[in-house]
Amino acid sequence: MRFANLLAFASVFFLLACQPTTPPTVTIIDNDQIQTLQTDERVPSALLNQAGITLDPKDHLLVNGLRTSLDQPIIGQPVTLQIRRAVPITITTSDGDEEIQSSAFSVGEALQDALVWLRAGDKVAPPLNSPISSSPVSILSSRDLTITTEGTTVQVRSSAQTVGETLAEAGMPLIGLDYSLPAENEPIPSDGQIRLVRVTESMQLAQKPILFESELQASADVPLDTTQILQPGEPGLTMQRIRIRYEDGEEISRIAEDETLVRPPKTRVLAYGTKIEVKTATVDGVQIEYWRAVQMWTTSYSPCRSGTDRCYPGTSSGQSVRKGVVAMRYSWYVNMQGQQLYIPGYGYATVEDVCGGCVGRPWIDLGFSDNNFEPWHSWVTVYFLTPVPTNVIHVLE
Repeated sequence: MRFANLLAFASVFFLLACQPTTPPTVTIIDNDQIQTLQTDERVPSALLNQAGITLDPKDHLLVNGLRTSLDQPIIGQPVTLQIRRAVPITITTSDGDEEIQSSAFSVGEALQDALVWLRAGDKVAPPLNSPISSSPVSILSSRDLTITTEGTTVQVRSSAQTVGETLAEAGMPLIGLDYSLPAENEPIPSDGQIRLVRVTESMQLAQKPILFESELQASADVPLDTTQILQPGEPGLTMQRIRIRYEDGEEISRIAEDETLVRPPKTRVLAYGTKIEVKTATVDGVQIEYWRAVQMWTTSYSPCRSGTDRCYPGTSSGQSVRKGVVAMRYSWYVNMQGQQLYIPGYGYATVEDVCGGCVGRPWIDLGFSDNNFEPWHSWVTVYFLTPVPTNVIHVLE
């Protein structure tokens, strides 16, 4: 039984060993044509013959991305042959156009293959490291030029087309107010002479201060209706400038200019209080509990003493005008409508009306009926009684 198994295994091994192996695949890329060969051949020239491909003298062959000789055997797998076909290139110089054929990788390599030699200062477009394309290659030959500046003379060689380009290539660019003769955007003069004028300026200054402004910020640590300095202000500074111009070190002119801001003022930052403290006081013999006390300009009105040509018995809230009803400017009324107050000499009151003329300062207009009207024109401390409302105006303007 064991002998039979061994005999069967040997038969299978013999059959597998006798099977023919498939030759490796070689890929050949010729521009946009791609061929594949299954062959044991490893010499590039023989592989090209098998594929029916002929190379021109200027064509290059790459094996797996590297240039190689046609007779150099290829080692390893896989194998990819790429053919770089020579293309026509037009080289344009001051002497005219020249046509060459090249399969080089870059413009510089193509020029070297064509024995086109460059000198320092020559300019090539596209650049030497650019890949070969159908665009022509332009070579601008350099020439000897003389640059004079600040009493010195510099000899340079450049292929630049304008004065500005020449100065930049020479490491002597125009800076700030500098200028050149000829001007920087003009072509190189026929005599090759360029003058660079270095221009500097200095200033004489007269100082003038600027008043600073103030900015308010809310602070829960500062009591209501008080302020605290968080950042002191600092005056700014302007200056009258006298501009002195020098060319190549010599003074040329002095010009008086307008005021210029040198340092802006630093804003003073004030913290306005939002901290509410409930207090008690005895006013006119009355014990009151209040959360705000404000000095206000006080006037009075009644239905027929409102400064108009007719009588108005009602208020903005719908109450009738009488003692105990007071008016404030509209923006205050919107937030304070219904606020309980105590006014010394007047008594308890509620904000129920809008006073159109109460602007420009803290102002309250005291309501009376026509038969008990009292004229008021004085500053009075107005007490805002508890409870504290939810919509407090922290800054009364």
